[in-house]
Amino acid sequence: MNHFFKKIRLINPEDKVDSIVNLWVKDGLIKHCSIDEADIDNETELIEGSELVAAPGFVDMHVHLREPGFEQKETIETGCEAAANGGFTEICCMPNTEPAIDNASVIEFIKSKAKNRLTTVHIAAAITQAREGKQLAPIKELNEYGAIYFTDDGDCIKDSTTMKLALDYTSIDKILLAQHCEDHSLTHNFAMNESRVSFQLGLKGYPTVAEEIILSRDIMLAEYCGNHRYHACHLSTKGSIDNMRIAKKRGQKLSCEVAPHHFSLTEEKLIAYDTNYKMNPPLRSKEDLEAIIEGIKDGTVDCIASDHAPHTLHEKDVEFEKAPNGIIGLESSVGIALTYLYNAGHVGLERIIELMSTKPRQILNLPKIRIDKDEKANLTIFHPSEDWVLEKSSIRSKSKNTPFIGSKLKGKPKYAINNNLIYKSIL
Repeated sequence: MNHFFKKIRLINPEDKVDSIVNLWVKDGLIKHCSIDEADIDNETELIEGSELVAAPGFVDMHVHLREPGFEQKETIETGCEAAANGGFTEICCMPNTEPAIDNASVIEFIKSKAKNRLTTVHIAAAITQAREGKQLAPIKELNEYGAIYFTDDGDCIKDSTTMKLALDYTSIDKILLAQHCEDHSLTHNFAMNESRVSFQLGLKGYPTVAEEIILSRDIMLAEYCGNHRYHACHLSTKGSIDNMRIAKKRGQKLSCEVAPHHFSLTEEKLIAYDTNYKMNPPLRSKEDLEAIIEGIKDGTVDCIASDHAPHTLHEKDVEFEKAPNGIIGLESSVGIALTYLYNAGHVGLERIIELMSTKPRQILNLPKIRIDKDEKANLTIFHPSEDWVLEKSSIRSKSKNTPFIGSKLKGKPKYAINNNLIYKSIL
């Protein structure tokens, strides 16, 4: 499937490229990338690109594909299609499956299911066996089998000794460890952010300090263990952003991600008791949201990750306190980022591409993408300002649990190109 994008804007922050080009993708390779005209063949589709942007393929480093074990929510096949529909060419799946990704056989299973797809699936394996926070998983062996980073995501490693042991054990190999920062002793049976709103609604709260305590502990442990690489998942509070900013200024090898819902929604949305707004970390205050946007603007935040968390309708259609946490995000992330960051005037397109492509790629030590003649085509094509509405019927994820259905967004994914395949978004 060959395509020629005529006069498209090409932005690649790593190569400091921002120019108008004629871009020809043929047989999975970039055949032409220049302002010069090209003599395309009859097998190539001509696409007017004057309102589009081409970027290195977007990467979502925090995705719950649910398989194995929870195929009623999502499968590797449906998750990959949802990723392509949302403009992502690469994703990283989380280890809270059943069984957990804590042994080579599960990694091999995921690899076999992810073969020959447009979306490249990378794997995050568990730090501890069965994600129980007790005994370390065979991290080095799993790394050799292809796991590119390690986290017990969905649960926090509560015990400081265990976390220190993991940092010490992986220090020589410089393996990336990531944490879901949550002091569970402070959040048991929570339903939302602890605040005036939670008191008014009569819902058990998750105090912001529960996230910040673990983040602060881990920052200190990472520094103590030789300035170890460390990644903080889905930060959601002003205190967390402040702590990360200070530690980075000290020279620590830290990175962090934020989810689109945390810079676009606040806890007031829960007044209607809609379970599609129930997630972990929960929606926070306006002050927290503004701090996240400031962290995005000043570089404290490294990347945007969807924390795509599919759940079935019957699981979410229960009393608010009993509903599982999480929303899907693969197909709304690009639109939300462009709407609430770029079109809101907070950042430019180069920064959007850094947050969703080049920075996550650097964090995960993935190969740098070059967009030039004879290079492999790994591209996300998007319209930076197209108005659209997220419709339930256009979602390719197996689950539909998102509060953004019916939302008006500005900026839209159009094509994902990777592995000699192209996907035209149906959003």
